Amino acid sequence: MSSSIESIIDRQLRKWELESRSRAEEEKIGRKPKIKPIVTVSRQRGSRGAYLAEKIAEKFGYQLLHREIIDQICNSSGYRRQVIESLDNKIRSRIELWFEGLFKGLYVDTSDYFRHLYKVIMSISEHGGVVVVGRGANFILARDQGFSIRVVASLPNRIGNLAKYQGFTHEEAEREIKESEKERNEFIRNNFNKGIDEIGAYDLVINTTYIDIETAINISVEGIKSKWNSLGFGQID
Repeated sequence: MSSSIESIIDRQLRKWELESRSRAEEEKIGRKPKIKPIVTVSRQRGSRGAYLAEKIAEKFGYQLLHREIIDQICNSSGYRRQVIESLDNKIRSRIELWFEGLFKGLYVDTSDYFRHLYKVIMSISEHGGVVVVGRGANFILARDQGFSIRVVASLPNRIGNLAKYQGFTHEEAEREIKESEKERNEFIRNNFNKGIDEIGAYDLVINTTYIDIETAINISVEGIKSKWNSLGFGQID
């Protein structure tokens, strides 16, 4: 594991712990603690969804958690324990009950990794204040637990983006996109029994073929604010 990933996780764990203590203090004096919604971003390779996720994180002062970070938390018993144990006891109990009920069913993969993934994503959603990229997070969370975005674009557009921003040749970009689509589609289908492009799995689907990426970011930000306000959690900055 790179030191940068380790430092990101350690820093976020400290932040969550401080926020958890702050919320507890707010509740003691009768104030309703401010909740920071989690945002999930699913994207087609080359659609600029990763850039969109990064800018949304910057806009709200959130930490961006990409696949490698999520995987490291899931695969480390120490990190998993810290993520879960920094939650309030009532919340931990609720997650445990939900978790036990879920895995009595037969429709999800029950390997150790996916059991850890479910519990980690649920715990992260309770902490809030992060943008999670990939790993099917939107298929784990209930619709009122966050804001889910899917970013897509035409194949020629995505090939052009990989060539422009990452230096791929046309052939390399096309091959990279096809391999990525196959891997991501199989990941979702095999482990969640869902289609990655199911419209109902997202709050917002943006096609960046003709929509400028900065406009797409602004649309996403307004969508996040609108949904969270409609759920009664108040304004977010």
